[in-house]
Amino acid sequence: MTSTDGSESPTAAMTPRRRDRPAPAGTVRRFTRAETWVHRSLAWLMGVCAFTAAALYLPPLAEIVGRRRLVVTVHEWSGILLPVPLVLGLVSRAYRADTSRLGRFFPHDWTWLRIAVRRRRRDSRYAGKFNAGQKLYAAFAVGAILIMIGTGLIMWFPRLSPLVWRTGATFVHDWLALLIAAVIGGHVWLAASDPEARRGLRTGRVSHWWARREHPLWRIEAPAPRTSTRARSAPRSEAPSAPDAPPASGGPDDAGIR
Repeated sequence: MTSTDGSESPTAAMTPRRRDRPAPAGTVRRFTRAETWVHRSLAWLMGVCAFTAAALYLPPLAEIVGRRRLVVTVHEWSGILLPVPLVLGLVSRAYRADTSRLGRFFPHDWTWLRIAVRRRRRDSRYAGKFNAGQKLYAAFAVGAILIMIGTGLIMWFPRLSPLVWRTGATFVHDWLALLIAAVIGGHVWLAASDPEARRGLRTGRVSHWWARREHPLWRIEAPAPRTSTRARSAPRSEAPSAPDAPPASGGPDDAGIR
């Protein structure tokens, strides 16, 4: 095969562009590129914070790493940058929609929690796109980041606050850091036991069977779009999807919301 002037090369003509390739059969979009970027960026920054904190507080590791002043600087700035991915992600409509989901508790979320507490097990029948445990983890992560930044700034600029503030900030910062390490450890352990969930964060897509099994209420939990007052008063023409229906490839979560 040869190419002519003004035409694409044979290789380019035969090889479809990556963005034009169809989605893998039997999969549904769970996260967009913006959402996976936010998660990865936040994970890297949190990892740097954790490693530098360990290098500052564990003498054996501090001796190996050395350069304490540089470690302190990296720890401070990686902590300050933690909210940046969360804020930049707001540019994405899909990210804002998932933020709305994470911030809302539905009746089935309370049912999920009661079963998890009483029976010490998770029940996927009562999980939307995010189950109640994931929603609580997201709320804890955001709150912990804000508290760690606030207490860290007091420790960073000691001359701007009284001694009692600095003492309290150090106490809260250190103990909250240990709690964060434990919670993140549990988060990583749960992720390690679910390859399909990791695939969703890596590629943005998950299989239909996994979505149907782990998040059967995904579609009926979709945030309602903003409408005018007249539109709000009008009755809905479509009934919600059945709880056991898998997210369809053409549904709201697979519409390529950006």
